[in-house]
Amino acid sequence: MRHYRPFFLIRKIFAKAVFRIKTDEKILCLTFDDGPNPGSTYRILNILDNYQVKAIFFLTGLNVEKYPGIKELIVAKGHQLGNHGYLHKKGCTTSSENYAKNISMAARLIPSDYYRPPYGSLTPKQYHNILKYYTLIFWDLMPYDFSRSHSAGRCLRILKEKIRPGSIIVLHDNPSSIVTEFLAEFIESATGEGYKFVVPVFAKPEKNKLR
Repeated sequence: MRHYRPFFLIRKIFAKAVFRIKTDEKILCLTFDDGPNPGSTYRILNILDNYQVKAIFFLTGLNVEKYPGIKELIVAKGHQLGNHGYLHKKGCTTSSENYAKNISMAARLIPSDYYRPPYGSLTPKQYHNILKYYTLIFWDLMPYDFSRSHSAGRCLRILKEKIRPGSIIVLHDNPSSIVTEFLAEFIESATGEGYKFVVPVFAKPEKNKLR
């Protein structure tokens, strides 16, 4: 069974992380994990351009090294960057020392105060350490655009039924994602319901970088 929102316990344990924009206004924030990638990023950017929508791209350092020009294009088009680690490491199976090094390696390539943990997986120690240096951003809604069990129609239906004021939506910028098959229709549907897409300014962390 898929859970499209983080468990209540996760939100409670990581209470200082951002899961949703605190607002009653009909605003949404689109985020894209795992890029940049030539097989997906260009198509996502074209769709966002067509609707004048800005988003946050949580990039991996390894992919930025491979495709630095795509990262620069994301920035040039007015989107925000976020750190998603150098490698896509799961916190709960990685030592805190190696996890911190993984973030720091990515930070040299991705200038951002925002961090999103791959898989949403962190230990309490990693969580408290990251909060000193980054705004930790999870999500309010995930339609599983990367899952083989979810069609574009199913992802679209999930989004239409479950968005709410302030939802931070996580989508994926990689070739296994089917996001480009429903992204335009979702934007049209949400705006037709009176929603606006924004990139909010989140509170900054205490320090500049993870050491």
